[in-house]
Amino acid sequence: MLNIYRSNCTRLYELDLQTLEKGAWFKLINPTPEELELVAAATGSPLDFLKAALDEEERSRIELDENHMLVITNIPVMRGHDNYDALPLGIVLTPEYIITVCLEANEVLAEFSSENARAFSTFKKTRFLFQTLYKSATLYLKHLKQINRRTDEIERDLRRSMQNEEIFQLLQLQKGLTYFAASLRSNGIVLEKLLRLRSTSQVQHLIKIYEEDEDLLEDVIIENKQAIEMVEMYSRILNGMMDTFTSIISNNLNRVMKFLASMTIILAIPTMVSSFMGMNVDVPFGQSHGFLYTSLVALAVTILSAFGLWRKGMF
Repeated sequence: MLNIYRSNCTRLYELDLQTLEKGAWFKLINPTPEELELVAAATGSPLDFLKAALDEEERSRIELDENHMLVITNIPVMRGHDNYDALPLGIVLTPEYIITVCLEANEVLAEFSSENARAFSTFKKTRFLFQTLYKSATLYLKHLKQINRRTDEIERDLRRSMQNEEIFQLLQLQKGLTYFAASLRSNGIVLEKLLRLRSTSQVQHLIKIYEEDEDLLEDVIIENKQAIEMVEMYSRILNGMMDTFTSIISNNLNRVMKFLASMTIILAIPTMVSSFMGMNVDVPFGQSHGFLYTSLVALAVTILSAFGLWRKGMF
């Protein structure tokens, strides 16, 4: 899907290829090959720059051409309950346009809508780039807080039920944190490279950084570092929690096995006594009250055995 927008600091309006204006934003979501070729022809961007973010395994990086710069960053996505992932977002800067390419509609680009048109300007390409990176970093923090709250809920459920389902939910959250950790580290490398490139003559015709932009880039770096620290902390908490509850479940299993072993011993005693007394040979008490005496003997031995097992902590 291809949409072309431009904002004038008050409103966001849509364009097409026939009414194209300088400072326009090309928004590509899961584009077709025909749409990629149209954008490449209209902007002069290399086709491989536009296709780079369409690989789900693409890592964050920066590529420079004579008149184009490609910035690939990984943004967080939530695909379902307790299911978090990271998705590459490509941002191509040209002397006249800015292009974003992504495989899916996402919350980061959804922030740049007509309702928030006063907060951004498509013709201020550098600031628009930094605002996109800032939205991504804050979205990571938002999802990390959700993961932390969800972890607390699962912990409360585990204290009551100790079911496998809660363990699998923790594993799913741990998987999402692993994706976030890898994406945030690679995003940090991209941000540091942008910080170094801001004053080089190689990209000055593509990136014009003013004082406000400099502050915004520093805010993005701070938010990204905070997200990395939170991912590491929550990962350690989740790992410790999974290890703890796995040990608790194993300990509970041992207790059950001890109880079953004790019950087996106790039930074996009356069975053994009654087996001896039921043999087809002469046995004591065979003529009078034999069943009563046998039952009393079995009961006494069973009680003594149960008391001994209880003293040894088998119950």
